[in-house]
Amino acid sequence: MSDEGHEDGRDHGDAGDTDHDHGEGTGYEPPHREAFDHDPLGHSRVAGGMTVGELVEQYGHAGIGAESVHGAADVLSEMWADDDCTVFLSLAGAMVPTGMRRIVADLIRDGYVDALITTGANLTHDAIEAIGGKHHHGEERQDGKTLREHDEQLRDEEVDRIYNVYLPQEHFAEFEAHLREEVFPPLAERDGAVSIAELCAELGRANSEVNGRENVAEGAGVAAAAYEHDVPVYCPAVQDSVLGLQAWMYAQTSDLTLDALADMTPLTDQAFEADAAGCLLIGGGVPKNFTLQTMLVTPRAYDYAVQVTMDPEATGGLSGATLEEARSWGKLEKDAENASVYGDATVFLPLLVAAARERVEAE
Repeated sequence: MSDEGHEDGRDHGDAGDTDHDHGEGTGYEPPHREAFDHDPLGHSRVAGGMTVGELVEQYGHAGIGAESVHGAADVLSEMWADDDCTVFLSLAGAMVPTGMRRIVADLIRDGYVDALITTGANLTHDAIEAIGGKHHHGEERQDGKTLREHDEQLRDEEVDRIYNVYLPQEHFAEFEAHLREEVFPPLAERDGAVSIAELCAELGRANSEVNGRENVAEGAGVAAAAYEHDVPVYCPAVQDSVLGLQAWMYAQTSDLTLDALADMTPLTDQAFEADAAGCLLIGGGVPKNFTLQTMLVTPRAYDYAVQVTMDPEATGGLSGATLEEARSWGKLEKDAENASVYGDATVFLPLLVAAARERVEAE
């Protein structure tokens, strides 16, 4: 070997004596560390036959999104295991038409929800299934067609699209008849204006009765479960839905009047009287804000909070706002247990609910 080669070898060998060589016997002393904790990452193990709870427990060994899901399951389990905790469920986005309806209804029936805050759209689609309508698997686009051509064809075929879910428009006609015949008339006969929560309760009653009377194969759903178990349903943006649109149209020729502010008192009272309070926030929008802002007029704030969202925080919108940001407003207690999962709620809501229920019901 040439002298040059020997020289290169000596140079590389010397490099092992630099400050970056922290092996044994070097006398290296790590710096004082406050941000760093010795908590080595593990590796998740999966096997056939695992329960959902066992899978989520394995997520705790990992990082990034897996760790977030594990943390959210921890908080949700703790919230549901707290017998003194009043639980507020905020449900935004297309949760009912995309297959989350039974999960939410079961949570209400099994005592995991004390108040539901949701959209008029979710209540509309819930009622459609309660009276016999069905949502269908569809496509977000067709081969050989542009997106516009695809949706123009659906328009001609009178089918509405929610991403990859289809709903034939005749179901809306059946829903509108259901409102005019079963829901609105009793409300119009009452003295004075009725609250949105009273509208939702009447909708739940009618859904339950028609579902049983007509022997509908699908369950009576979310609003019916809430009505049957005395869980109030708040819909702060009911006007932004077919339900609200039909209520407005019916009011033109009847004595039906809705009071949009009437729900503020019972919702606030429920939060005010709670020994402890927790919220599960699915999606953002008006339901999320309506749920969180309740704590601005009470002497307390949420003790537990879990959110699932796909919105980024950097836009400044509430839908993606972190729960830490909510703490700055006084919507969460300073020592509140909270966790956020960023992803598709149709994937993570069932996962979190299954894992948390497995833990709570095993106790």
